[in-house]
Amino acid sequence: MTSSLLTEDMQSCPAESADSSTVSRRRLRVCHECDLLLALPPLKTGEKAVCPRCNHTLVHRQANAAERSLALAIATLIMLGLSLSFPFLGFSLQGFGNGIELTETVSSLVGFHQSLVAMIVLLTVLVLPLLYLTALCWLCVGIIRGQPLPKSPLIARTLNYVTPWMMADVFVIGTLVSMIKIVGMAEVELGLSFWTVCGYALLLLFTTQSVDRDWLWQALDSKPMAPAGGLLGQAAALQGLTGCNTCGLVNQITAGGRCERCDEPLHPYQGVNTQTTLALLGAAILMYIPANLYPIMITTSLGSTEPATILGGVLLFFQSGDWPIALVILIASIFVPVGKMLSLLWLCFVVQRQQQQPMGRLTRNRLYRITEFIGRWSMVDVFVVAIMVALIHSGDLISIAPGPAALAFTSVVILTMLSAMMFDPRSIWQANPSSTDSITHTPIKLPHSSSKEHSQ
Repeated sequence: MTSSLLTEDMQSCPAESADSSTVSRRRLRVCHECDLLLALPPLKTGEKAVCPRCNHTLVHRQANAAERSLALAIATLIMLGLSLSFPFLGFSLQGFGNGIELTETVSSLVGFHQSLVAMIVLLTVLVLPLLYLTALCWLCVGIIRGQPLPKSPLIARTLNYVTPWMMADVFVIGTLVSMIKIVGMAEVELGLSFWTVCGYALLLLFTTQSVDRDWLWQALDSKPMAPAGGLLGQAAALQGLTGCNTCGLVNQITAGGRCERCDEPLHPYQGVNTQTTLALLGAAILMYIPANLYPIMITTSLGSTEPATILGGVLLFFQSGDWPIALVILIASIFVPVGKMLSLLWLCFVVQRQQQQPMGRLTRNRLYRITEFIGRWSMVDVFVVAIMVALIHSGDLISIAPGPAALAFTSVVILTMLSAMMFDPRSIWQANPSSTDSITHTPIKLPHSSSKEHSQ
């Protein structure tokens, strides 16, 4: 449920300006996507506050937030432990068979000298989620007992970096695609770990969605406040202010400045700068060429070797009538990376010229959010390779080895994700911090603070 206070109260006085001294400075926030200085309204459980200009979700309040997140994190850790303790998948063909555990999807790649791909699979499916869940348990226990545990701020900072790279849910989709591929050549056996991996991925998704970083940092340290004198409804950079990307605290811009609360480096908006994004995109485009020209898997069946490229695998599924799986691979491996690269190139082109056509700023912002969200799903093909290589190895009868395109395609996924992270969506809304020409938003008056608001 979206809080109506943030929107209705703002729109009720569109021509009035308000100084931040009229509201609690603990309630001030800067929208990370359009750089607007705002004040949070009082929020009830289940409500969320969104930016009135770009519709970015600022906070989302949960009931019993610490207890909820702790319970989900512990349940997810239990599922992860079970997933590592039992057989994952197996297959049988003409009297031959093989079964694997979850960790063998990593060790098999190492055996084929694909150590970098193996490391990415290990980090995204097991190590980073384990780090995230352990850190969250540490933080929640401290908050529940009323006294944060040692190093809590440092540990909380890691959550911001780890979250985008956890891909257990993508791994489950890759497992389903692999199973359908195997069904065409052998009988598939589902181990207990398969079901616990599905539960682990689902619980991990629920856990990440249960965390309200704004509330978390307020619970860890609510003392720091935003500087006084800011004008609400105006761009923060124009007032010498910036919001911390990690804890959300509004800080004064200083040379080489760090956040007063979490000590993270501050990233104030300083005008359009797309060089890093374009450099990463250029590298991704270069790697995308060998990712499609070279085989991503090499299948040996009855002594005959057959390499398969990404597009070749899609065509094979279409020819065999498995068009739903063919569409999944086509979208994840072709449409998503190509669409993401084209979208980011177009956004970089538009923000550098601040053109208003053919779509408005809000639409461009939505395009950026979609582009950032879908990038991780291209890892489906990488996970399919990891599972197939680990499972199918019965000598000359049938075996699968990773092709040279596996590393190239993994690089494409990582580079496109990094390029989206490096793109600054604030450049969609304003061209230059020294000019207000591109800021069409008018100053607004927000509700006055009260003792009740301080507690929320």
